[in-house]
Amino acid sequence: MQVRGWVRSNVNGLPSTYWYLWTGMLVNKVGGFGILFLSLYLVDSRGLDATAAGAVVGLNGLGGAAGVLAGGVLADRWGRRRTLLACHAAASALMFTLAFVSWLPAIAVISCVLGAAQTMAGPALVAAIVDVVPEHHRTRAFNLQFWAFNLGTAAASLLAGLLAEASFTLLFVVDGAATFATLLVFLLRVPETLPPRAAATAKALPPPGRRGLHTALTDRIFLPFVGLTLLLAVLSTQTSTILPLAMKQDGLGPSAYGGLMAFAGGLIVAGQLFVPRLIGTWGKAAVLAAANVLLAAGFTLVAFADAVPLYVVAAAIWTVGSMVAAPPNAEIIAELSPADLRGRYQSVFYLTFPLAGFIAPALGGASLQRLGDLHWAICGAVGVLAATGHLLTGRARERRAADLRAVQTGDGDPAVLRG
Repeated sequence: MQVRGWVRSNVNGLPSTYWYLWTGMLVNKVGGFGILFLSLYLVDSRGLDATAAGAVVGLNGLGGAAGVLAGGVLADRWGRRRTLLACHAAASALMFTLAFVSWLPAIAVISCVLGAAQTMAGPALVAAIVDVVPEHHRTRAFNLQFWAFNLGTAAASLLAGLLAEASFTLLFVVDGAATFATLLVFLLRVPETLPPRAAATAKALPPPGRRGLHTALTDRIFLPFVGLTLLLAVLSTQTSTILPLAMKQDGLGPSAYGGLMAFAGGLIVAGQLFVPRLIGTWGKAAVLAAANVLLAAGFTLVAFADAVPLYVVAAAIWTVGSMVAAPPNAEIIAELSPADLRGRYQSVFYLTFPLAGFIAPALGGASLQRLGDLHWAICGAVGVLAATGHLLTGRARERRAADLRAVQTGDGDPAVLRG
């Protein structure tokens, strides 16, 4: 009865279009393991060293940075449905091509374009969810989306390890098939959700001159937060780019890495709902500092790991850090964004993740090859640096958030919106 009650409380009120979007995302995540093992594929099957493999995988993140911006623009101008169909069709075709191409320059180009196609889907998917889900149900909708994302990631990691040991070609083919299945779900079941264009109703008063993307890019309070988030993202991306190479050096195969990632994803699925209660009385800056310290400790421990049990302990530590960081990060980005520029601020914020997808493997591959286990000590130092940065900048963020709330209620000075 408790299970039925939980299901009813989470399903009721959410429209069918949301569930088709949710199902498509889950299918795509379960089969989305090609990039997880691209670095191992390049080393094992194509003979690249860690530096070259990291550079090729890094191109995927570079393409992803362009894809985030393009996806947001296309979702608003072209439509959510058409954007989702186009990017999934492109990603499926590219993944099938990657399964059979052997020319390294072509692999590098595919990696870059694939990154753009895969990240374009994010803005359109989130926008479609906001379009169809009533405001009072959105918190639940996004919680379920986050749960499905991590459930799919855990399943993908486990399946990918088994497939990679059988055949890298099969790995990429299954990934392409899952992406195509997602395309079919969206094609057959998801209508266009883009609402009719309406007049802006934001209460925020613009400062003199044009306000746009450059406002976010020159915001002296917002940009340090973005920079600190980039450091966290670079640390987190080690798990999907450099960690499999480190485990290979310790004689651990793809199945061991896949199992480790499945464990981390399962930990998030099981524990994320308890995080708000755990951090409820802490300030956001302190929570983010603690999260970065946990990440630092987990990755530093990798320097001493040479067997699966110690890798599991390290993964548990850095995963808890990632879980703790998620709620305050989402809250801060909302608090620092002027009402009329939220989309642009979100675009700049989310650029940190594809940029991390480029920086982490491009620098991490060379670092691991030349410095060995010292690479993980450097990761630990980066985490401590980010923790210190949050403690130093937290009060300025809180003041800006208070000022923006006052402006939006008509009680503050619009000059604070100048950034």
